[in-house]
Amino acid sequence: MGLSGLLGGVAIAIALLVLGLLSKRLGSVTRTPPYYIGLYIAAGLMFMSTLARMVDLDYTSAEIEALSQDPAAIVLYVGLPALAVTIGVVVTWRYWSWLLAERN
Repeated sequence: MGLSGLLGGVAIAIALLVLGLLSKRLGSVTRTPPYYIGLYIAAGLMFMSTLARMVDLDYTSAEIEALSQDPAAIVLYVGLPALAVTIGVVVTWRYWSWLLAERN
């Protein structure tokens, strides 16, 4: 994976961070529990995964092949982003689902 491949993870982390900030403001107005903290956690997990990928940018193809068999690498590269996006979707749905329920 090249440097341009890291942009997706960074973009998702920034989007989760922005959603967290917006949800915090919405939660303070509607007095809902601070579930938005989950979005900050999800952004942190995504940044951690991206940082782990940055460390491995200079690996050779043989090292990358060996890394694909390592359970810790699989958790870092696949598990953390999947968990981050899942947390983001659940928390965002909790805060913002009222937009879909509004009718005339």
